[in-house]
Amino acid sequence: MAVKILHLYPEEMNLYGDKGNVICLKKRLEARNYKVDVINVGMGERIPDFDILFIGGGQDKEMSIVRRDVRRKAEELSYYIHSGKTVLAICGGYQLLGEYYKTASAQVIELSGALPFFTEGAKQRLIGNVVFESPFGKIVGFENHSGKTYIANELCPLGRVISGFGNNGEDSTEGVLYKNTFGTYAHGPVLPKNPMLADEIIKRALQVNELPNIDDELENLCHNSLVSRFT
Repeated sequence: MAVKILHLYPEEMNLYGDKGNVICLKKRLEARNYKVDVINVGMGERIPDFDILFIGGGQDKEMSIVRRDVRRKAEELSYYIHSGKTVLAICGGYQLLGEYYKTASAQVIELSGALPFFTEGAKQRLIGNVVFESPFGKIVGFENHSGKTYIANELCPLGRVISGFGNNGEDSTEGVLYKNTFGTYAHGPVLPKNPMLADEIIKRALQVNELPNIDDELENLCHNSLVSRFT
């Protein structure tokens, strides 16, 4: 049986090469002799069952279109997230999982409401390389967002910022980790730069505690070099 990776909004939400995260997951699974099916789901389409769901980031124009559609998918997204399905959402895709986005002009745009957090538009963009400490080690990526995200007290951040801005540049939180849902502002794409995070997502999707070792020498050299450079 193949591992199903569902790529939600692949055309609209692929900023900074976020599709590279899907490629990374696929390659790391195939290196361990798993068969992988990548399923693209676009506007107006239902979300089928999956092992890993991925949503990338998007520009403001694409976000305005996708926001309307994600409200129609809200019940499905909420069901899968709260059922413990494995989800990775990047930047704008991360924002879509929250309750609302409040623009700089105070307009409130409802989102999926799958998780208790919200995002507020800021006048100044939060841009640069980000490094944060997570339960799986130091994560490095690139952030570029005008939205400031505030997660509810009952949610855990994905990590604590060492260098950069993270969720909002105020409380040192970065991303969100709820059950098996990972949200983050880290582009890069983030998984090729952080192989241990990719493997954590794979382990949760497969419901295993360990994975067969693969040759990560170059990936780890890249990761360690970037962490050293940006901290």
